[in-house]
Amino acid sequence: MSEHAHDGDGYNRRKLFWIGVIALFTAAFTVSLRAAVSADLKAVFLDPVNLAESGALIGGVLGAGFTGFALTLFITSPFLDYIGMGRMALISAGSFVIGTLMMIFAGPIAAAFGGDMAIYWVMFVSVLITGIGWGCVESFTNPMTASLYPDDKTHRLNVLHAWWPAGLAAGGITGVILANMNLNWQVALALTPIPALVFGFMAIGEKFPHTEAKKLEVSFHDMLLEIFRRPAFFIWFGAMFLAAASELAPGQWVQIALTEVVGMQGILLLVYISVIMFVFRHFAGPVEAVLTSTGLLWVSSLLAMIGLYLLSGADSPVSALVAATFWGIGVCFMWPTMLAQAAARYPRAGAWAIGLIGSAGALSIQFVLPAIGAVYDKAKLEAAGGESAFAALAAGTPEMREVLAFAAEESFQMIALFPAILLVIFGGLWLADRKGKDV
Repeated sequence: MSEHAHDGDGYNRRKLFWIGVIALFTAAFTVSLRAAVSADLKAVFLDPVNLAESGALIGGVLGAGFTGFALTLFITSPFLDYIGMGRMALISAGSFVIGTLMMIFAGPIAAAFGGDMAIYWVMFVSVLITGIGWGCVESFTNPMTASLYPDDKTHRLNVLHAWWPAGLAAGGITGVILANMNLNWQVALALTPIPALVFGFMAIGEKFPHTEAKKLEVSFHDMLLEIFRRPAFFIWFGAMFLAAASELAPGQWVQIALTEVVGMQGILLLVYISVIMFVFRHFAGPVEAVLTSTGLLWVSSLLAMIGLYLLSGADSPVSALVAATFWGIGVCFMWPTMLAQAAARYPRAGAWAIGLIGSAGALSIQFVLPAIGAVYDKAKLEAAGGESAFAALAAGTPEMREVLAFAAEESFQMIALFPAILLVIFGGLWLADRKGKDV
């Protein structure tokens, strides 16, 4: 394949694709490292504020990144050609740097404002800013890849998004290594701006392509008409809400919920499934050729449901790894295949169709993570016999482990409902495709 794009405008296809790869790696690296230190953040900042509801509070903080992601995608996607993909790359790099620094210095910043909940809001805004950076990454990388490879969207988007789990794995391993070296969480988070600066400098002065909608001379008005003229788009929108909750919410929750229960660092499960996803996403094209896109999504939902249900009952490293294998293979193809379907089925909706699907996935986590945290908090207090009884339990004791195991079971069984619903949705879409209906 030539380094130059198909339209002969003289931009460097290979370099642009690698800018997208490093940018997506950075977003995942940031999310994973934050998940790796989430238990520390919860213990240092939020347990002293409200021990009984600290699970819901940390869920709200972690979910803020997905809110920033969703809002950024929603707002910027229809105007991507006006803003420019290069500018979006630079904005995203700056957001990762600023948001990370704000979290590192969250304590002093909150102290300047005062009040018990000041630390929560400082943490929330910090993660929100990094979420904006992530949203900018998704806003330009997905349409850019679809434009660079118009005849190979599903495979190329899966290859691009293989670097998401690569970033997750790198961030998780880094967090564990630094923790074993007794280095604090600030040191871990300080590493996240490094890849952001790399892709930011690569993007300076580089020429980026236009979106497919721009090449088709589709106006914003036409984008709106394309979406509302074909209301089946909103089925895909709702499905992405559930698909992202099946993949991303558990990834943010494993360190908090499973570390003491299964006898290993929960973040290592995220690293493990990230390796699975990195490998399998490179084979999306051949798998899609056998199952079709909707068939692939149906099988993915089935495996994800099995994995999450098994994860709810995991009580050892072996059982956790077995469950995570099903879950990892199940969610592997969901996100990039959904984006590819938006690009392929609604090309005249342009980058906004891709952005809306992505924003649905991100927005779901802002709702799902606090809800999971609330289920977890309620279950742990119920199992312990009340708030005071829970506070009296010592960390690491069999009694505490039993309480946390019950809370983890309840929270992961809740998540397993999402891919169960997707089985019905994707089953219907698969059947409609086989009958030749336009959805």
